Amino acid sequence: MPRLKLEGLSKIYPGGVKALDGFSLDIAEREFIAVVGPSGCGKSTLLRLIAGLDEESGGKMILDGLELNGLPPRERDMAIMFQNYALFPHMTVAENMAFGLKLRGTPRAEIAARVEEAARMLGIGELLGRFPGEMSGGQRQRAALGRAILRRPKVFLFDEPLSNLDAKMRAQMRVEISRLHQSLPSTMIFVTHDQVEAMTMGDRVVVLKDGLIQQAADPDTLYRNPANAFVASFIGSPGMNLFPGRIGEVDGSPAFLHPLFSWKLPEASRPKSAAYAGKAILFGLRPEDIGSAAARRLEGAPTVKAVIGVVERLGGQACLYLQSGADGFAGSEAKHEIAFAARPDDAQGCHSGQAVELPLFAPNGKFFDPASGISVF
Repeated sequence: MPRLKLEGLSKIYPGGVKALDGFSLDIAEREFIAVVGPSGCGKSTLLRLIAGLDEESGGKMILDGLELNGLPPRERDMAIMFQNYALFPHMTVAENMAFGLKLRGTPRAEIAARVEEAARMLGIGELLGRFPGEMSGGQRQRAALGRAILRRPKVFLFDEPLSNLDAKMRAQMRVEISRLHQSLPSTMIFVTHDQVEAMTMGDRVVVLKDGLIQQAADPDTLYRNPANAFVASFIGSPGMNLFPGRIGEVDGSPAFLHPLFSWKLPEASRPKSAAYAGKAILFGLRPEDIGSAAARRLEGAPTVKAVIGVVERLGGQACLYLQSGADGFAGSEAKHEIAFAARPDDAQGCHSGQAVELPLFAPNGKFFDPASGISVF
């Protein structure tokens, strides 16, 4: 039995604006769910509905067999952490952390013991006497986490809590929250616009767009087998390259044809490709599959010629943003620029303006229907 069951959850605002549309998901006990998507996709709305801060337009929410619809937030056994941490500025860290327990009439000795325990877990024992204005963003975030921990809720809700931190602190706090998840018997739902946070922290990642679930899967499945072209291009930094082409023939064999390259399809793909013979299709390939050592070793690997526009150096790796002028398909005189990204194993010495020819590890590619965007093979 799932700890939290969401059935057809919807939210329609005045004027007919649909923020969430039939969201359904079973969330297990102690599972860490990361919800990610572009701005306005319905992430924060989802969290507010679960917390009881907004009223749903339709659907059900069930926590351990108890229907949450209509229950006030204080009766839902949840703790929510906001982007701005929502600490009381006139209270010390210890007083902020203890506030909820005091409201519940918890004995003073128990409050003190639990505050000390949470502070030790989060490494903020020396900050208990400070006020929020005397601390850094990371310290305030730990204090807000400590307050949530003291509640000992069944479900933790995080609404983009790392967005105000610098890059180093975000990376550190990702680890801290993941460790916290391992040590607590609570389910966690983490909303973010940052796919790195989602992919590194979530047991499962839910990708939202326009209030609809595009895919819900573990990070590896999401990355390697995206359900549609939106997920493919949204997940990854940069996302999957999408090459529009068609299914045709090379030497009598079914092949993907693109102005920059052609690739004979493997035997396993040919039955499914038959439905697209002579038709348009999208071919998706991750940047790391362009110019890789595996692609260089692959017999008959297709290659692309392009000019490097920008080199984005990432320490031991580099991402190349390339452009290539290409003629259209037969019967078309159009010539257009095609942009794509590559992350070759060895980009030493690569520079802007350099002409390159890169092999493709095409077997790792995915095909998508150009109209629906759905993965087809």
